[in-house]
Amino acid sequence: DGQWRFPEGPVGSKRFALAVQAYEDRRFRRHPGVDPFAVFRALRDNLRERRTVSGASTLTMQVIRLSRKGKDRTAGEKLLEAALALRLELAFSKDSILSLYAAHAPFGGNVVGLPAAAWRYFGRAPDELSWGEAALLAVLPNSPALMHPGRNRDALHVKRDRLLKRLWREGVMDSLACALALREPLPEKPLALPRGAPQLLDRLAGEGKPSAWRTTLDADLQARATAVLERHRAELEGNGIGNGAIIVLHAPTGRVLAYVGNMPGATSEGRDVDIITSPRSTGSLLKPFLYASMLEAGELLPGTLVPDVPSRIGGFTPQNFDRGYEGVVPARMALARSLNVPAVHMLRDHTIERFLYLLRGLGLTTATRSSDDYGLTLVLGGAEGTLWDLAGMYAGLSREARRESDPTYEGSKRRLFFPPHVLSESSEPSRTSAFDEPKGRDPIGPGAAWLTLQAMAEVARPDADQYWRQFNSSRWVAWKTGTSFGFRDAWAMGVTPEYVVGVWIGNANGQGRPGMTGIQMAAPVMFEVFNLLPATTLFHRPSYDLTRIPVCPVSGMRPGPNCPRPDTVYAPLAGRRTPVCPYHRLVHLDQTGAWRVHDGCESVASMRHEPWFVLPPSQEWHYRRRHSDYRPLPPWRADCEEGAPASGRLRAMELIYPRGGAKIYVPLDLDARRSRTVFEAVHRDPGATVYWYLDDDYLGSTREFHKMEADPSPGPHVLLLIDSRGERLEYHFEALAGGETRSGE
Repeated sequence: DGQWRFPEGPVGSKRFALAVQAYEDRRFRRHPGVDPFAVFRALRDNLRERRTVSGASTLTMQVIRLSRKGKDRTAGEKLLEAALALRLELAFSKDSILSLYAAHAPFGGNVVGLPAAAWRYFGRAPDELSWGEAALLAVLPNSPALMHPGRNRDALHVKRDRLLKRLWREGVMDSLACALALREPLPEKPLALPRGAPQLLDRLAGEGKPSAWRTTLDADLQARATAVLERHRAELEGNGIGNGAIIVLHAPTGRVLAYVGNMPGATSEGRDVDIITSPRSTGSLLKPFLYASMLEAGELLPGTLVPDVPSRIGGFTPQNFDRGYEGVVPARMALARSLNVPAVHMLRDHTIERFLYLLRGLGLTTATRSSDDYGLTLVLGGAEGTLWDLAGMYAGLSREARRESDPTYEGSKRRLFFPPHVLSESSEPSRTSAFDEPKGRDPIGPGAAWLTLQAMAEVARPDADQYWRQFNSSRWVAWKTGTSFGFRDAWAMGVTPEYVVGVWIGNANGQGRPGMTGIQMAAPVMFEVFNLLPATTLFHRPSYDLTRIPVCPVSGMRPGPNCPRPDTVYAPLAGRRTPVCPYHRLVHLDQTGAWRVHDGCESVASMRHEPWFVLPPSQEWHYRRRHSDYRPLPPWRADCEEGAPASGRLRAMELIYPRGGAKIYVPLDLDARRSRTVFEAVHRDPGATVYWYLDDDYLGSTREFHKMEADPSPGPHVLLLIDSRGERLEYHFEALAGGETRSGE
């Protein structure tokens, strides 16, 4: 209603209670709601002056008058107030009546109630008021329009000092306290009320809840987290970045400890938006849940090699952030380094439908579209999420990972993925009791959650940045960053057994900024917030949900018959059914070890038999560039090329683009002419020559780097590659004309 007011509650200030009784109603504790002596005195004074100079209203009668707003001040209304005051005294205690008066009395301007007045005029709570301040507020409700602190200061000063002297004469305060109170200055102007969590306040008010809330926020942490974002504001605004948000959860309970909904002091567009509840592109923040789900389902082990090569899947061409490729990379490292191409291959194997169902079950409330609509971009930021939901999901990982190591979780079958809550148990029992509802086992178990957090803890922290150097590196934090397409959203999410810290940096209007990445912009803020929190212990391994599984030391998969001496790793129980390593082959060599042979050109007794790590050509080409220890497969000895068994022949070539059966789109240039497409292949032998044919038309030859331009006409085509040793690759594809739809890609 445009008035500054606080909810009803105890008076909160003993000094104000004594002062207002001395000023307004000295017999308040002794009369039944109406003071006969005051009534007699008022009649005498009014008759003597022949006008109304005293109303004989007690504090109880003033409470009644405040409740009957807008009523005329007539004799009949006065009698009704007296009757209602008597009834009020029968129903309420004196302290309750005094509290009602303190909560609803006008204190000048648009300030109603003692708590609002104490903050507006003195910047402190009622229980911190001095004698001079309490006396000033005690005289204000008597005539608030006249006695506003911004005007009529002399009259206000006189009334306050007269009350202070009365309190001294009545023995309520000693002479020294009175003298000091008389020297206190009057307030100059109303102060701004503290708004430590303005976006949260607006959110709660907008949800139509009661007017008073007891939150789970830690006031000190809230202020310090806000200060962290404030310190970064100048740097961010200098880069054209105007908004940011921080949320801190107590991971075991989901209680929100800090809620900084937007950049404090921001002058940019969208400064009042609550970013914590605003859906934004998730970037890479969903990758840990895909990794954990595949571990839980027995679809991979932590070290399983995942393809990392240029890929085109159904018209979608994912790329890593650095535009580089590893060939293959362990799944654990793909997560730690947030590689996009391996994540897309993992999602394709896991299926989009299953992953989307998982995300909804874990609490991603904004995932409302169909799996076909999201496609494989789902794991790269194609879906939107809120900082609220994502922090709750990461807190669920933390709870799962410590389910067995914490006595409060041991043996529990309760669901541990549940939303955060910001209202205390006394204010919001429904949400806290939902934590205790048995709903069966979570889709991600303790073992998979623990392994996922271990992989996230392997992320390297760059030493060059000053904010990272300030972070205590001895603290264990599992963390993940994310950057959306076009540098529109920068995320960082950190997890410990006790806390989750989530940070978003960007522009509320969606404007991207070059270089605005999660690791550069959001992660330093996140680690500064972690510096404000107590150090925590490590996650203990949930041994009951993990087992040791033998793995190939190179591929990280369950060992095949040709793998070298296996290692063992911890994995969920379902890891026992993961695929066997397909990369190690038994290779037959001559005595020099430089040539491959077979029993048609070499006696078996003269052969050397070695297990050999062999990757497909496209993966091998990229893998060799990053791993100098990779040994390419030896070539056939000259006299063994003829008659080599088919089982021993491995493909020497592989086409990267287009894949077999693909539909490719050949766009039009600005002058409406058809453009050209580029075919790309790889060959195991760097010195090999590859000859290219399109529908029996010779295109040319390539050596070392195998790329060939062509202009296929609309319709089906056959691409033929022949290397210098006669190996052939034949691919069928269809070219679409410029302007055709690409729905079939």
